[in-house]
Amino acid sequence: MNTMTNSAVTKTAVTKNSMTLTKSAAENTVRSIAKSRAAASSADVSAKTKARKRKTTRPLKKHFQYIIPQYRLILVKEPGIKPTQITDALAFHNFIQPLTLYSEEHFIAFHLDAKYQVIGYHEVSKGTLNASLVHPREVFKAALLSNAYAIIVAHNHPSGSVSASPEDIDITKQLIKAGKIMGVCIVDHCIVSSEGINSLRETESHLWGE
Repeated sequence: MNTMTNSAVTKTAVTKNSMTLTKSAAENTVRSIAKSRAAASSADVSAKTKARKRKTTRPLKKHFQYIIPQYRLILVKEPGIKPTQITDALAFHNFIQPLTLYSEEHFIAFHLDAKYQVIGYHEVSKGTLNASLVHPREVFKAALLSNAYAIIVAHNHPSGSVSASPEDIDITKQLIKAGKIMGVCIVDHCIVSSEGINSLRETESHLWGE
């Protein structure tokens, strides 16, 4: 009788323990589900907030973006001969010596730094036997890219004469006027040939208001 009672008590205790464990597991499961839902809800709120921010910032970014490619200019100085200072027309003649040998007109721009040292040159145009096409835009484009402080322009007369033509006077006026606007002064315009050199700064000084 006692054995049967003890066995019944033991079964009852096991059943109660099993129920307790089952209830605890269920509670843990409920808590885990609640935490998962809370985390998901928080993540959803965060995602929605970020989405709203993107929606508000994207139009603003597009507003400040151009629909065309952007160009970036980088000045690269190539190694070579050191800059040489120009003191007079005779000293400048060393730089323009090749111009005296051409059979067609060439228009060259020599770029100077703030110390009036020649830092390089640019062949603006190459023309025919008696003419070359020159526009201030082409003259100053390279000068600005080379960071020139001033320029001396020169062209040759294959005929041998170094007298300035009306066209030479006109282009000199245009370059001087454009140089004042661009902040790159025209120091001189020289006409050269196998017979010599003509500095318009000396023979046509009135063009510079002197």
